[in-house]
Formats: sequence, C-alpha cells, structure tokens
Amino acid sequence: MNECVPNETNLRAALKKIWVYDDFRPPQGEIIRSLLQKRDTLTVLPTGGGKSICFQLPALLQTGLTLVVSPLVALMENQVQELRDRPKNAIPPAALLHSELPSQQRQQTLQALQRNELRLLYLSPETLLSQPVWEHLCAPGLTVTGMILDEAHCLVQWGETFRPAYRRLGAVRPALLQSKPPGTQIAIAAFTATANPQALQTIQNVLQLQQPEVFRINPYRPNLHLRVKIAWTPRGRRQQLLKFIQAFPNKAGLVYARTRRDTETLAQWLAEQGYATAAYHAGLSPEQRRNLEASWLSGKILFVVCTSAFGMGINKPDVRWVAHFQVPALLSEYVQEVGRAGRDGLPAEALTLVSEPTGWLDPQDKQRRQFFEDKQQAQYRKALQLAEKLPVQGEVSAVARKFPDGAVALSLLHSAGRLNWLDPFRYEINPSGRAGATDGANTGATAQMTQYLSTRQCRWQFLLQAFGFAGEAKSLRCGHCDNCSRGRS
Repeated sequence: MNECVPNETNLRAALKKIWVYDDFRPPQGEIIRSLLQKRDTLTVLPTGGGKSICFQLPALLQTGLTLVVSPLVALMENQVQELRDRPKNAIPPAALLHSELPSQQRQQTLQALQRNELRLLYLSPETLLSQPVWEHLCAPGLTVTGMILDEAHCLVQWGETFRPAYRRLGAVRPALLQSKPPGTQIAIAAFTATANPQALQTIQNVLQLQQPEVFRINPYRPNLHLRVKIAWTPRGRRQQLLKFIQAFPNKAGLVYARTRRDTETLAQWLAEQGYATAAYHAGLSPEQRRNLEASWLSGKILFVVCTSAFGMGINKPDVRWVAHFQVPALLSEYVQEVGRAGRDGLPAEALTLVSEPTGWLDPQDKQRRQFFEDKQQAQYRKALQLAEKLPVQGEVSAVARKFPDGAVALSLLHSAGRLNWLDPFRYEINPSGRAGATDGANTGATAQMTQYLSTRQCRWQFLLQAFGFAGEAKSLRCGHCDNCSRGRS
C-alpha cells in the first residue's frame, strides 16, 4: 500500500532542512515524486547534476529501507559521510556495508538493520548478494521500499566480465518480495551520468524495470572546455602534460592513466619535476586510498595520478582541470572523468593526449588498445568454452567454486539471452538462446572513442549525438572546444 506522497511545499521544506537549498533543479522534483509514487525510474543526469538528492530525499521521507547499490567503497563512504555531516536530527540513519569494514562496525550495521533503524543502506552488488547480508534483507519484518543502482553505467561496462554480480541484480526484487507481506512494493531506480540508448536498454533489461519513468538530460557543460592534442613522441607527451599542469598553478586537478604501472611511473616523474602528487589505483591498501582521497579533497595534494576508479561520485566542486595522459577505453568513461572538472560552474579544461594517427613515433596508445582488446577477447572465448561444461541448472556459488571463471561464464550466458536467473543465486540455462551473441552494450564503443579523438566537428556536438541527443546536437556549437576555436581562427 502506497504511503501518502508529500506535496510540493513539504518536499521543498525537507530539501531546505536537510540540504539548505531553496528549490530543486529540474528535473529533481519530478524524479523524487516518481520514486515516492513507487515507480521504477531510469535517470541520466550530467556529472554534478544532483543525482544523489533524487534518491536520498525519497528514502529519508519514507518509512522502511532503501538499498543503494554502489560500485566503489570511496563513493559509498563519501555519500554516507555527507549525509552524516548534515544538521543533527535532520535525517534518519544511513549506513554502509563493504568488505573493508571492521567486523564490529559491520555487526553494528546488521543489528541496526534488524531493528529497522536504517533508511539508507549503501552496499556493492557483491555485498548485497553475500549470504549473511541477504538473509537479513529477507527477514519478513524488515520493510524494503526501494533499490537504487547508483553509477548504473558500471552494470554495462563491468557486468559481463569484471563484476558479474551486476548481472544478477534483476532477480533481487522478485526474490525479496517473496519474503515480504502481500502488497509490498519495491521501486527500482537507476542513475548515471553517461549512457547511450543501447546501454540504457541493457540497464532496463537487466534490472527488469517495469514501465520506468525515464529522465534524460544531455551531458553538455558550457563551462567545460575540451581539448585533444597529438603527442608525437613519449617525451613530447610528458612535456605537453607538464605544460598543461603549469597553466593551472595552485589549482586542483586530476591526471588519468590506463594502468597501475602507468600511474606510478608518471607520478614519480611528476614528483621529480617538483610536484607533490601520488599514484592512486586499486592495488593500494584501503587506508592508503582513503588517505589520498582525503589529501586531495582537503587541498593538501593538488592532483593525483589515477586510474579510472578515482573520483567517481566524489564531490569536489573546484577541480579546474582534468588531463588524460592516455586515451580512455570508452566514451562513457571519458565523459565521466572530464565531468569531474568544473562542477562549481566556473571555467574548467580537459586535455586528452593521443598518439599521432599512424602510431609509429609514439605507439603506446595503439599497443595498450590492442592489449586490452586481446585480453577481453581471450576472456570471452575462455568463458564461452566453459559455458558448455556447466550444468543446465545450478547455483552460482557451486559453479564459482568448481570453475575459476564460472561466474563470468554465467554472466556472459545471461548477456547472450541463454540464461535465466531463478533467483539471485540459482540459474537455468536456456539452450534456445542466441548462441555466442551478447547484448553488446559496449559494441562499437572503442571505435566511437577513436572517432571522437579524430573528429573535426564540435566535440560537444559529437558527444551529444553519441549519447542519443541528436535533436539537441543539431543546434549546438559550443564555441570553446579546440575544434570550435580552430574554426574561428
């Protein structure tokens, strides 16, 4: 049975009390009302567009628990801490669960869950589907009102191979409803800053969204100036990066590189040039990562050299520049990463360094692209060969124990339409599915990234077209990307 949906005045009053904002930014109000009405929702808002308020406010205004499925510990910690920093007694409790938590803190959160004290619980797909947490969530006395998939593009980018638990999320709602009183409603909402129409369809299909309300705002940021420059040699690439950083003295920024080794090598070189910086990647300990994040957020370190995970969802408005020392794999990654600059609305610049077209003088882009493509194709071949050995029906945990890549094989079968989830833990293979094919949400994405780097049209116009905003793209010439600036000279 639906709770009474607050009227516009009450919603604004709650916004003012908790976030000290006088009014919503379009379309925040409409998204919040959709969630309060228990409707499934699919939302694409640009970076810095206020996505978290859209699901946090409805969760805090309802009785019961909203699950927030999030890809990274840093992102969860940042959002929970921001809620806890709000005025005392302004919000009911929010908590998080992840593998890095001390056991005592984890136990305290599970006990609060048992007592129905939480309104927001942040956790990863893997933690959500861990047996101890799942058993608590299925308790008949625990009221679950909604499930939010934050940074939903990660389902598309990582769900087939890197984080196969994402592919099982569509089975969560029906399984939870079986343990709850009749008439229980659980709304599902997905939020992201970057998803093309094909990726949105994949998200909708995997999550089993039911007639979702769709909200889409194009990613154009008029204050964000996009540049692509050719690096003719490895030495020239470093010098161009150094020159770019020197143009922003005492200004916060980010340098992105493709691999752990790249971040460490580059950070060491920049330190030799006199910059206080450090490498950030998944190989660091949790404590090292938290310390680096805190140093960057506080301004103690002006920039870090990082892999793609850094900065997702972290709110630092005054980032003035972002540099890609190497080309990102996907256009969606690129838009996410450049979008971390200029969230305060003031001018910011994003530079991407690329090898010259032949790759003869500086072959590193070509080599890295080929390495990652070969690695992915080998993983696909191995997983699909393994899929032929799997039992027609079974449990994910048993398959994962028997075969190292078993969970990935199940994920690929699901993507190919050859597998159904009976619940989040059991599967059934459908022999009549599309053998060998996947839903292909990333199909052509690598080629699209290459096209963006070499295009002569307005870069923002290209991005709008790529993400399904052809109408808005027709009339757009940003006037400040490198191609537009070149056209005026």
